[in-house]
Amino acid sequence: MTGVEVQGRDPAREAYRLCIRVQDATVRAWLPECLIPSLRPGSRPSHQEAYEWIAAHRQALRRAIKELAQGGTPRRPYDILTLIEDAPASCWQTNSGAVGAGPHVLPSTHGAPSKRT
Repeated sequence: MTGVEVQGRDPAREAYRLCIRVQDATVRAWLPECLIPSLRPGSRPSHQEAYEWIAAHRQALRRAIKELAQGGTPRRPYDILTLIEDAPASCWQTNSGAVGAGPHVLPSTHGAPSKRT
């Protein structure tokens, strides 16, 4: 992976999951959709708009995620990106129903009782 991979959108966080390779490690980060301008004032960007914006800004996003991974702070406006801490595979929600559902970090309610019990 030489660029930025989009791994879906988390509707609860209103953010896109991005993934890059830094040396031999995979680094994932949340991209808040408030950074992505919408063609419709007052609404969130469509998936098409988001993916086009991410593609157009992939070099800056890659630099920002790499800087975060190295403990630094990216330049504005990318300073609001946050790293995704990887959860063990046993904690992955494989059927969350969200766009891009699959192995991803649990929401901040990790440890709370499951509604599926």
